[in-house]
Order: sequence, then structure tokens, then C-alpha cells
Amino acid sequence: MSTSPGGPIAVVSAMRQELHALLALLEDARSVRIGGRDFHTGRIGARSVVLVLSGIGKVAAATTATVLVQAFDVPQLVFTGAAGGLGPGVRVGDVVVARELLQHDMDASPLFPRFEVPLTGRSRFPTDTALTRSLADAARDCLADAEALLGADHLRDFALTGPRVHEGLVLSGDRFVATSLEARALTSALPDALAVEMEGAALAQVALDFERPFAVLRSISDRADDSAHVDFTRFIADVAAVYTARIVGRWLAGS
Repeated sequence: MSTSPGGPIAVVSAMRQELHALLALLEDARSVRIGGRDFHTGRIGARSVVLVLSGIGKVAAATTATVLVQAFDVPQLVFTGAAGGLGPGVRVGDVVVARELLQHDMDASPLFPRFEVPLTGRSRFPTDTALTRSLADAARDCLADAEALLGADHLRDFALTGPRVHEGLVLSGDRFVATSLEARALTSALPDALAVEMEGAALAQVALDFERPFAVLRSISDRADDSAHVDFTRFIADVAAVYTARIVGRWLAGS
């Protein structure tokens, strides 16, 4: 591994629809298959990038991140996907940009404190400050006119009003959180958590091991509880994928 990474910027997608939206922006595209994943290299605007679908769960995310570092020498990684909202005011259609990530299903107690990753001395993995700020700024620019971005029909169909960008703690675990009981248990243990998903904290651990800046961008598809009513597949195609393509494109243009 190079001590001064010079490869393409990595954009990792959790959902196939998001990857397809980004691939539509990719110029001079080439693909290579490694570890059961198709890595797509090329340019978005003036920036050299590698796009890939991670697969679902922490192991899949960690494998993908490791290949990106070792095979492509990426200088930074951005992960995109959907998440369930936990924090007050985090609504369907909002965007959460992680400042920290934590594995909510990590529990090696009593040998180590709950949530702490053994032998690392930490439970919370911070994202890169500058990268996170620039991604959040791009998200705010894109959500400033949600109707122009998504269309009035989609705003109405998904009951989206004034989508906002939040920054803070995102939880990851190998369990899809979809009941009020589970959501309350997480917010009771981790009151500052904004959202819950299944990959980000694993990518965070790999990125920090290899000293690579990273950021995590999540579109809120539900409230991670019994009230979820959104057609998830349609939301990913009509909202999350649109967010991802526009926000990442804006971010790459300004970075």
C-alpha cells in the first residue's frame, strides 16, 4: 500500500438503485471484478472515481472497503445508502451525514465495555471533519429546493415537507431495526443517535485502520419503528438514488 494514496475517490453504495444513478454520471467507464464485486472506474466531472455496490451488512462493507484501499489505493471513501431515523426531528426524506459511527450490536462485556470494539479502545469512530462538512454542504445545497430535485408528485406521494440535513451519530448493526421497541432501546442507550443502518461503522473501522478519510451519507427511508409505511423499493429509486446522484455530483464538483 502506498503511503501517499493516489488512486480514485471511492463512492460505495448500499443499494443497487443508487449505484445505477451514479453510473449514469460516469465517463470513460471501465469495470473489474474482485471478490465478487464489480468495481467501476472512470470520471465524474473532472474527478477520478471508483464506484461499487458494497452488499448488505458489516462484513460486506468491510470487505469492500479493504479491496478499495488495497487494490485501488483510494485516498478517501464516501458511503451512501438509506437508514432508519432515530433522533427527534429526523424525518422520512431527510439526509443524515455521520460525524461518528458506532456498532450498536457490538458487546464483548464484561471483558470490554458495551459497544467498544475490542483492542481498539473506542466505540465511536469519527468521520473526517473536512470531508463530512463538504458533503453536508452539498446535501444542503441540493435539498434547498426539494421540489425541483424530486418533483412535486414525489414530495406528495412520500409526504415529504422541507427535507433537512442532520449531522451526528449514526449506528450500524447486522439487524434491520423496524420496531418501536428496538428503536426505543437504541435511543435509551445512545440518546444522541440520529439514524441506524447496517454498514457504515464497519467501513469506518477499516478506513481508520488504513488512515483513509471517509464520510457516510444516509437518506432517511423510515423511522425504524412500527409506523414505517413507505414503499421502500420505490423510495430508494425515486428519492434516495436521486439524492445520492445529485449530492455526490455536487460534492465532487466542489471538492
